Amino acid sequence: MSSLETSSLFQLTLTRFRLFLREPEAIFWIFIFPILLAVGLGIAFRNRPADVLQVAATTPQLTQALAGDKGLTASAMDETTGTHALATGGIVLLAIQHPDGVAYKYDDTNPDARTARLIADRAIQSAAGRHEAVRADNELVHETGARYIDFVVPGLLGMNLMSSAIWGLGFAIVEARQKKLLKRLVASPMPRWQYLASYLLSRLAMLVIEVTVFLGFARIAFGVPFRGSIWQLGFLCVLASLSFSALGLLISSRAKTMEAASGLMNLVMLPMWILSGVFFSASRFPAVIQPFVRALPLTASIDSLRGNMLQGLSLSQLFVPVAILLAWLVIPFAISLKIFRWR
Repeated sequence: MSSLETSSLFQLTLTRFRLFLREPEAIFWIFIFPILLAVGLGIAFRNRPADVLQVAATTPQLTQALAGDKGLTASAMDETTGTHALATGGIVLLAIQHPDGVAYKYDDTNPDARTARLIADRAIQSAAGRHEAVRADNELVHETGARYIDFVVPGLLGMNLMSSAIWGLGFAIVEARQKKLLKRLVASPMPRWQYLASYLLSRLAMLVIEVTVFLGFARIAFGVPFRGSIWQLGFLCVLASLSFSALGLLISSRAKTMEAASGLMNLVMLPMWILSGVFFSASRFPAVIQPFVRALPLTASIDSLRGNMLQGLSLSQLFVPVAILLAWLVIPFAISLKIFRWR
């Protein structure tokens, strides 16, 4: 046996290396997660044809001219409707007909809007028959609701609701199972559904603080708008949190160790972190996987929060994402009741 193999430093280092390889959570975060994240972002930002930009015009003639360019999708709107569409992110540019020319209303801090300005002017000048045939003016607007920070805040809120609910409930239940607390509780006259429901309801107390602090900061620091009903926004946050809590219950229903629970949680949350459009639009992913993406609870949560906060949509207009969240609340909770391991 060589002196290296008998060295205490060598043996201790080898032991640490072996212990590391026995930790599936560490292997996942160090080796697997970066690869999966790179794959997801590579698909989202793959080489593809240029985005078709949504624009509008106040007259049929301008609308027809804009629609003639394949880089634009044009619709006719009056100035009031078009200005509202700009503020809510429905369009990136509004072309307004004036007696002496055309004015372009857009947010010059938005890269897509600047691109649309160039394409729109080219299309209108071309339709007029010659270069610079129409006088063009700019009407710059900087509306809240169309900025990147406005887009990302609902995404961060949805991600936070998911993480706190799944991790908070999952680890608490598995820890109670490891300490034999569940075995004692199941021997009591307590209905089992009440124990599981208590975890869902316990989320509500922290939820008020969690959402109020985050959205209050976003409003004060960045002026993020709340165009929808505040009570409906609160309802959406509660529904999303309870849906993720039910999913956390399901994940922890059979896990015996913290390591197993952590691995299952990462497996469930990873696709949503990548696909659900927290930092960029989920529509960037290929059409073939869009049904799967839209069915994810985080996607439904973010879509409903953005619809309420940025577009002022009501619950009836958000029927599809709300229905998806309700399904993710009822089905996992019901399955948890059936398969929950009490010992």
